[in-house]
Amino acid sequence: MWYFLRGDDENMTSLMFYNMAILAAIAVVSAVILYFTAKKFKTESNVLAQEIAEILPQANCGACGSAGCQDFANRCAKATSEDFKGLYCPVGGKNVMTKVAAKLGFDVQSHEPMVAVLHCNGTCDNAPDKVEYTGLKSCRLANRVFVGKTGCPNGCLRMGDCVANCPFGALEIDKKTGLPKVDEKKCTACGNCVKICPRGLFEIRPVGKDGIRVYVACKNTQKGALARKNCKAACIGCMKCAKICGDVKIENNLSDIPACVDALQYGEMLAQGCPTGAIVYTGKINNE
Repeated sequence: MWYFLRGDDENMTSLMFYNMAILAAIAVVSAVILYFTAKKFKTESNVLAQEIAEILPQANCGACGSAGCQDFANRCAKATSEDFKGLYCPVGGKNVMTKVAAKLGFDVQSHEPMVAVLHCNGTCDNAPDKVEYTGLKSCRLANRVFVGKTGCPNGCLRMGDCVANCPFGALEIDKKTGLPKVDEKKCTACGNCVKICPRGLFEIRPVGKDGIRVYVACKNTQKGALARKNCKAACIGCMKCAKICGDVKIENNLSDIPACVDALQYGEMLAQGCPTGAIVYTGKINNE
């Protein structure tokens, strides 16, 4: 009986090794077939896409609207001259796109430099903490469970998700204000901060001539008195900015200054005319 069982074990072992050998052989043959198939059907566009990918910064941030740099390179390789006009790598900027255009034999399109801006001025002074938060330090998680330490349902939660997710180190929490601060020299307008902020406080806007911009640093849609109670610099929808410039819109108790507004012409007047200081003007204000 023992010899019979031993014989069965040996047969089973031999059968197992035989099956493994067959599977290994199939895998090797399949790999060889795939390799030579890929070599045979390798197209010029694949080569071109790879050459373009080598030019790109390989940030894989998705700011160009593609899944990554390789996907963007594939789109460029297949693009017509008309399609190429709508393709742009904000991280590489004009320098990279000029090289890509030269590779394709197209003319490079001019794009206005962009930068991230924060639509919140709820600093530690303007919007002091009213409650203590003891949960995980994450804006996205905190946004799900409470209104915020300042009481503003739309203001910055000051926990730095945007800082942690900026692949270029262009954001840091200002120790004095408590708010994230954009380093314009490092910002590539990739849009990661826009995607990660649970309250939609970031926007990618044109840098503006000589870096001069004007925008509303507030997203609070509460009515005037309540908004001011939570933040001294809140927009109260007073309409004064709309009277200064007709392109300014007021909706849901909140002012919106489009990027198309001429900051050189209206910026100083809008900033000085705002009674709460909700409007940010990056140019020099003449107080004389």
